[in-house]
Amino acid sequence: MNEQEQINEYITSQPEPKRIDMEELHRLVLQVLPGCKLWFDTGKNSENKTVANPTIGYGFQTIKYADGKIRDFFQIGLSANKTGISVYILGINDKAYLAQTFGKEIGKASVTGYCIRFKNLKDINIDILEAAIRYGVEVTNEN
Repeated sequence: MNEQEQINEYITSQPEPKRIDMEELHRLVLQVLPGCKLWFDTGKNSENKTVANPTIGYGFQTIKYADGKIRDFFQIGLSANKTGISVYILGINDKAYLAQTFGKEIGKASVTGYCIRFKNLKDINIDILEAAIRYGVEVTNEN
């Protein structure tokens, strides 16, 4: 099964109304990053144990670790969890930027250094979320 098939299966497996929100967010990220590389992380480690929620990834970046190792990874992640949905914006060096810039205007969401977490899409300002995603893509494309 390729990434697109895994992504479709993952989204359709979500209960209502989360499935509708995930479909809308998937469309939004594809609008921001048309033709981007798609990823699907099952959340399982090499021993097939669940270590994280499954995540849809969008875009491409190379992460450089302090020990000199490099890893190819996605720029934007989308994941359903027990309490709602998480949007990961990876590659932003300033861990306070998302919360300071978008936290007050986004609505009912928890904003950390790289994650925007909310219960329902209707609880947040989608334009602010899109601006945060666009910022994350611009920053990682500059690095």
